Amino acid sequence: MAYMAIRILVCGGTFDKQYDEITGRLFFEDTHVPEMLRLGRSRVDVVTQTLMMIDSLEMTDADRAVIVQHCQASAEDRLVITHGTDTMVETAAALARAIPTKTMVLTGAMIPYAFGSSDGLFNLGSALSFAQVLPTGVYVAMNGTAFPWNRVRKNRVTGIFEEAW
Repeated sequence: MAYMAIRILVCGGTFDKQYDEITGRLFFEDTHVPEMLRLGRSRVDVVTQTLMMIDSLEMTDADRAVIVQHCQASAEDRLVITHGTDTMVETAAALARAIPTKTMVLTGAMIPYAFGSSDGLFNLGSALSFAQVLPTGVYVAMNGTAFPWNRVRKNRVTGIFEEAW
């Protein structure tokens, strides 16, 4: 089954945070996605585009509108959006309301990729796989599972995403 390239839209979140050992703070620099694709030996045809590098707790409706606009304008019908986990479902809802004709998979990480023990590499690989095979719709890919956008929640006690009704 051959598909056109998948567009990866980078939006920041824990996925792309760096750690300053002197100040102990997390910050953004450049996305880790190209390195992650290389290390994962991905052979998926992708186009990567950085839209923003922000913590999802700081994401506004205007930021979500930018994500929606770029998804609408994308020549690709299959997209992966890297995003912070705290407001990922809100962005997924905005995409679902605006774009009924594409397959869009949001993913992120609970631990920064730069820490070396991140779930980000696994989640990115899963999201790319899901984007290739899932039907049109909006999904959240975390912990090896693709959840429909309207049936998922972040469990803040366990630190995983789970089905929600």
